[in-house]
Amino acid sequence: MLDATPTPQAEPLLEVNNIEVIYNHVILVLKGVSLTVPKGGITALLGGNGAGKTTTLKAISNLLHSERGEVTKGSIHYRGERVQDLTPSDLVKKGVIQVMEGRHCFEHLTIEENLMTGAYTRRDGKAAVAADLEMVYNYFPRLKERRKSQAGYASGGEQQMCAIGRALMSRPETILLDEPSMGLAPQLVEQIFGIVKSVNENEGVSFLLAEQNTNVALRFAHYGYILESGRVVMDGPASELRENPDVKEFYLGMSDDGRKSFRDVRSYRRRKRWLS
Repeated sequence: MLDATPTPQAEPLLEVNNIEVIYNHVILVLKGVSLTVPKGGITALLGGNGAGKTTTLKAISNLLHSERGEVTKGSIHYRGERVQDLTPSDLVKKGVIQVMEGRHCFEHLTIEENLMTGAYTRRDGKAAVAADLEMVYNYFPRLKERRKSQAGYASGGEQQMCAIGRALMSRPETILLDEPSMGLAPQLVEQIFGIVKSVNENEGVSFLLAEQNTNVALRFAHYGYILESGRVVMDGPASELRENPDVKEFYLGMSDDGRKSFRDVRSYRRRKRWLS
């Protein structure tokens, strides 16, 4: 467990205020989403498939336009500055970078070449970049072993490590991490989240991570928000969410009566309680 517990009351880095997102001018996907990512925190954005987690991250990183989406209401601020009209590259220069769902490595490049693409925008010299490459290899020793291999032949876990390592090479202040556990074995999921925790503690990088695996996310995050159908239906310190009866029943599959089936937890009572 993490010792420090940053909350949205700590110094805010990222503030999302009541945003609405529409695709193709007609499809309302996010409906008044607000959240805060404090400096030095790991903030989890939780919910099932289609809840709006990825859309929220893309709204923050300004990647919606490529998918005919736009923020039509609300505001997004980073360090107090409105950033929703910036280009994605300008946001990267401010220290915010997204690791996309599905890993998205450059398959024809080696692992090391992939990592080096993350340093493309840096202007602090080869020595600093080389030092950070070694730092990434310290966090991901498997990548050092595979550094000359083409990324397209790497395993899913190695590609996820590569994607996170590439983000670290840009010297980010905040990483938006989308579904880091997707398609990975439980042991690898634990390893990836353990590294996220170490990077947060040792390098001071703040994280906003979108994740369906509520159980593991709430063990490593400081604070969590739960999305349902494009709305935030619950938020609070991760330690409190883990013990919340609704979260235990609807997302961890547990209740006072013991483990319940997936069919039971996807019930009308869930929507009646949270969305009424």
